[in-house]
Amino acid sequence: MSDSSPNIIEVRNLAKTYDVLPVLKPLDLDIPRGQFVALLGPNGSGKTTLLRLIAGLIKPTAGTIRIGGWQIPQETEAIRAQIGMVSHKPLLYDNLTARENLRFFARLYHLPPQDIPPRIDLLLKRVGLFKRAETLVRTFSRGMLQRLSIARALLHDPHVLLFDEPHTGLDRDAMTILDNLLLEAHQEGHTIIMTTHHLESAAQLAERAVIIYRGSIACDTPTSPDLPRTYANVTGGIV
Repeated sequence: MSDSSPNIIEVRNLAKTYDVLPVLKPLDLDIPRGQFVALLGPNGSGKTTLLRLIAGLIKPTAGTIRIGGWQIPQETEAIRAQIGMVSHKPLLYDNLTARENLRFFARLYHLPPQDIPPRIDLLLKRVGLFKRAETLVRTFSRGMLQRLSIARALLHDPHVLLFDEPHTGLDRDAMTILDNLLLEAHQEGHTIIMTTHHLESAAQLAERAVIIYRGSIACDTPTSPDLPRTYANVTGGIV
């Protein structure tokens, strides 16, 4: 069930172990509605595992996650309706056009049929791909794939957007376009959690940085231009 808590995401005593290897040690985390959080940490620190747990893609070993009052894993299907996820893997169909991809996912999200065409047009224009709507996705650049992935994630107007290393493989121009789309989504009121190694982007885009180190939250702080220094102090500069 939904609730009126100011926190759209509430994590309590969450842990994840693979075989005997603890990837995430028990942790608590609250994320208010509409906040943009950068989830930072070295490779293998557990940040992507935490993101995947919040997305309901994997089950926790212990602890609970609530999103909008719904609990994982008991109510995962209800939670997925509130989430849009963009990975560094585009998860699009190469042999479909941009429009066909969005139409396919819109049906998966059970959008009303009459709402699908105008919603697709709106999002293609927003991500700058309207003129490429009928182009096969296999011809798209890395930056175009990321923009189409964002359009896919926004189709059902989710409350929470999850971005897993969205800047990976992008050139400077593509990163600027992506950052502008992230800022627009935040200004519209979406709650955003983004894992990234790009500390400068994190400092400019996010309100809050949560640094995961060795499976635990090592630092939870408002972002500032000093974020790279804070990160280095917490992790020893390990990426």
